[in-house]
Amino acid sequence: MAALLDSLPAVSDADVERVRAGRRRRSRRRTVALVVLSVLAVALFAAMLMLGNTIYPVSDVLAVLRGEDVSGASFAVGTLRLPRALTAVLAGAAFGVAGSTFQTMLRNPLASPDVIGITSGASAAAVLSIVVLKWSGTATMGLSLAVGILTALVIYLAARGGDSTGGRLILIGIGVGAMLDSVVAYLLLKAAVWDLAVATRWMTGSLNGSRMEDILPLAIAVVVLVPIVLFLARDLGALELGDSWATALGVRVDRTRVLLVVAAVALACVATATTGPIAFVAFLAGPIAARIVGPGSSVVLPAALTGACLVLAADLLGQFAFDTKFPVGVITGILGAPYLIYLLVRTSRRGGSA
Repeated sequence: MAALLDSLPAVSDADVERVRAGRRRRSRRRTVALVVLSVLAVALFAAMLMLGNTIYPVSDVLAVLRGEDVSGASFAVGTLRLPRALTAVLAGAAFGVAGSTFQTMLRNPLASPDVIGITSGASAAAVLSIVVLKWSGTATMGLSLAVGILTALVIYLAARGGDSTGGRLILIGIGVGAMLDSVVAYLLLKAAVWDLAVATRWMTGSLNGSRMEDILPLAIAVVVLVPIVLFLARDLGALELGDSWATALGVRVDRTRVLLVVAAVALACVATATTGPIAFVAFLAGPIAARIVGPGSSVVLPAALTGACLVLAADLLGQFAFDTKFPVGVITGILGAPYLIYLLVRTSRRGGSA
């Protein structure tokens, strides 16, 4: 051992300083990125509250938020716009954290809940609840969560074994998602006209009709589960190196993976049950956040902020950028589809490694 240590090259003070300087640069970049994303999220949130058929000044919005009665603004801002904006922030953060967790853990940008079929399970359950069981609210959310977790479990068990569990999981998830989408299509085909309108609007991913009472389960999920993922962020980064390296670094791989999967699936399913499957937010938030903060940094918190910004910006575009108002899921679908095609083409050219 002594001979081996003697054979290692000496580390100079200059080398140590370069390493420290690199860490400081990465830390500054991450801090700046988090500040910029936070400011952008606050600005978009404020725009959601101010803009509409009537544009209210900041003073009126702040007065409503303080609980004061402002003619016109109390209803428009407090009853209509505030629940919509809060739902956008919470759902975007939930989708962003869920997507980045799966993408990091499986080391593949295609491994987001909406691509691998998990949100399809939650969507099928919600449509079944609306169209067949005539449920709504908490009952629909509970069924969506249960079926989403069951879907994730089925995909995981089917993908176990072999040398490329991540790749198998993605392919099996896409197949399971296609089958569940067929179930949704059948349910919509058999739905009564009055149920069809509700289910179709929900399936596009929409913030229309958001209410304060519907936000509570989503808020609880975000407040409870996002800190769990943040707490495990260091272990999540180790899992990105592979199970062997993670174990060597002291990570309890099985326990950590189970906790991360349960938290990510629950976030994705509760968000889907609240807003419908807002397309590609989970898929886009992680890669965008990773580009912003740079290598060597956890993307969990940046992905949450990026997801919130994506949903807020897409909803503003859907409401005000066109002559026709579009649900938020339509806009995110337009933004995310080209990136998905790009990733598939790049994966094909590299022989299956995205």
